[in-house]
Amino acid sequence: MSTTLDLAAEHIARRVASTIEPLLAMVDGWRGVLEAELSGPFAGALTGSSTAQAATLDAVVEALVGAELERDGALITGAGFVASPGFLADAQWHLAWWLSSANSFGTGAGTGTGAAGAAPTLRRLEAVSDPDSEQFRDYTTLEWWRVPARTGRRHLTGPYVDYLCTDDYTVTITTPVMADGEMVGVVGTDAYVARLERELLPVLREWGGACTLVNASGRILASTDSRRATGALLRLDGLSEALAPLHEEHPGHAALLGGGEFVLPCGDTTLALVAEAPA
Repeated sequence: MSTTLDLAAEHIARRVASTIEPLLAMVDGWRGVLEAELSGPFAGALTGSSTAQAATLDAVVEALVGAELERDGALITGAGFVASPGFLADAQWHLAWWLSSANSFGTGAGTGTGAAGAAPTLRRLEAVSDPDSEQFRDYTTLEWWRVPARTGRRHLTGPYVDYLCTDDYTVTITTPVMADGEMVGVVGTDAYVARLERELLPVLREWGGACTLVNASGRILASTDSRRATGALLRLDGLSEALAPLHEEHPGHAALLGGGEFVLPCGDTTLALVAEAPA
């Protein structure tokens, strides 16, 4: 590729990163606050010497995430803390997760309109926490929990259809929350892919040719090529190898695939551009 094209792709990658990285920083900030809280009133919960209650923790989490969920122009639609099974004295399984007013009535499309014209409001996600219920779902088997628990690092999951919260294509960012050297849960946020597309597609179109944004597994988040559907795997020779460093949260380097596609990491987001040279 020419130096001009290299610089153009790098500019687009930086623009993508500038949209996603504030969400990552926000989640990291929430983790810091919760870990500070857990080193105080909740610290003994791991050893059973505390009577930490779910409601007490819920109030802390709601105060932490509520303002950002309701901020004008926010990209996120849900946020909160999910406890490690057995961490809380009164709740073996517990999700302290809030949905923005744009998602308050489970519309899926994020319109936030309620029955009989009711005003949308911030609300707590109602999740089934009884393991004996047919509707119960073990969240520790899900990627947004499983990967941070295994790696000890922040993880971006998706795009995937989030049947738990939004019933729509979603990206979830989660990071482990630690206390006394043990993971006591994850804190994170959801963003509708449709909202991210509105922000990112005008940036991708600046490339002039087909330009696709993928996660570390090659799953499509947004593309200027209408044939490349959101959530589908982008299958190109050499792409998996080019994306491999992203699985370890290493940005890696730009790569040129055999078909002429240019792969460029987008900062520390674990996302990458796959750009074809303009005709």
